[in-house]
Amino acid sequence: MVDTDVLRERFVRALEGARGTGGGPDPVPYADNLLGRWQEDQRRYHTVAHLTAVLDRVDELAAYADDVDVVRLAAWFHDAVYLPDRSENEERSARLAERALAEAGVPGAEVAEVARLVRLTVTHDPGDDDPDGQVLCDADLAVLASPPSAYAAYTAAVREEYRFVPGDAFREGRAAVLRRLLDLPRLFRTPYGREHWEATARYNIGGELELLTG
Repeated sequence: MVDTDVLRERFVRALEGARGTGGGPDPVPYADNLLGRWQEDQRRYHTVAHLTAVLDRVDELAAYADDVDVVRLAAWFHDAVYLPDRSENEERSARLAERALAEAGVPGAEVAEVARLVRLTVTHDPGDDDPDGQVLCDADLAVLASPPSAYAAYTAAVREEYRFVPGDAFREGRAAVLRRLLDLPRLFRTPYGREHWEATARYNIGGELELLTG
């Protein structure tokens, strides 16, 4: 069970860190709005549990980030808008971040960076000169390196989110996503991710792809 009070405190700290000494409105209503979004009924994988896991991985990779509070805010917003049958979730999430964070007192440069990072989760392909992008993408993809039982639970939750898609179409679409990931030169870009997660993630993806196509 996810402790939403703890999550709320984590958002407040990240927002205050990103907006610096300028101050602004009470962060709690913004946290509550996001928590409500992450608990919508249509979600099975993209839930507060996923949000918590991504935030935990961002903390684990914090030493590699240029501005870890900005990355944390990007984690909060990266799936804040999520409808499984829509293709523009990342763009809508980025626009939500732009509106909400500007209103909350975050400086323009940091707002723009959060939105850029959210949009980057479309491809999970940050550049070599993009440490914040590397941290966010590695944190988001870390589930791929889960132990077998956790990976099975992850794939089951993804299938449940797309329960409206017929079996053959789901298998075809999911296989395409997995092949795209395997085609990346590296799934993980931080040194920690490459060392600790890369091999396991590729093994898991390969196994899932075999099940889908075999």
